[in-house]
Amino acid sequence: MKYTVKHTTTYSYSEPVNLCQNHARLTPLSNQYQQCLTTEIVTSPTVDYLQSFIDYFGNRVSVFDIPTQHEVLQVTAVSEVEIYNRQQINMLGWQMPWESVVKALANPITPQTLKAAEFTLVSVFTHYQAEMRAYALQSFTPNRPIVEACEDLMARIFTDFQYESGATTISTPLAEVFASKKGVCQDFAHFALACLRSIGLAGRYVSGYIETFPPEGQEKLEGADATHAWFALYLPDVGWVDFDPTNNVLPNDQHITLAVGRDFADVTPLKGIVFGGGMHQLAVAVDMKRHD
Repeated sequence: MKYTVKHTTTYSYSEPVNLCQNHARLTPLSNQYQQCLTTEIVTSPTVDYLQSFIDYFGNRVSVFDIPTQHEVLQVTAVSEVEIYNRQQINMLGWQMPWESVVKALANPITPQTLKAAEFTLVSVFTHYQAEMRAYALQSFTPNRPIVEACEDLMARIFTDFQYESGATTISTPLAEVFASKKGVCQDFAHFALACLRSIGLAGRYVSGYIETFPPEGQEKLEGADATHAWFALYLPDVGWVDFDPTNNVLPNDQHITLAVGRDFADVTPLKGIVFGGGMHQLAVAVDMKRHD
């Protein structure tokens, strides 16, 4: 399965911007589930330079600045991505009791598990409370197979929480999200990570895209697909297994991974420093075109 993904970010400013310097994580990852074949990033106004590097988590970061005075900045990334079937991963690892994975992460004996152990630690957006640990333990009962338990946690978040755009911002504390049971995909991913980390499991934040379909009989609108967020659970000898609590599914051929990290702070698609600009408005449009 191949996709062409077009991701357009537009900033409109109330006052002229004299200079902006930016980091963009807009190149999809290449891993065992997908291969990014090409990516082109185009800006308006045009950049003064464009370079890239691989960050600590393996994400490609494009660095650029725009010295031209402007009131609108538009950044468009167009990528070609090939998706592989995720169901080929080692199913035997799914039967491990979750407590044995906690022990392996607490005493890592392989480089992979040692690196994954970093994702058991609290991060900026995943501070948890005793109530969140108790919520997690309702799914992670004694000796339960780890994937079965995580699927149960995912399903409970899907059922217990209401998706409501505008109910939260990126700065809304998890405790408030848990109390209101409302939020968006990044809130649900952060909450799931807090639950996993509260019991000693390794979870990482995944940013990416999800393909959407129009109502029957209607044409798909340009820009109607979406940036998305979910989480991944680490299994020794298997690797990372993705879970989407917003839709209660294990991602397969409709999800494209853009970047991974401890939480949203590590994977922000576009961030930087602006000199001038005043107030601003942000608009994001995503198109995913499937090539069967």
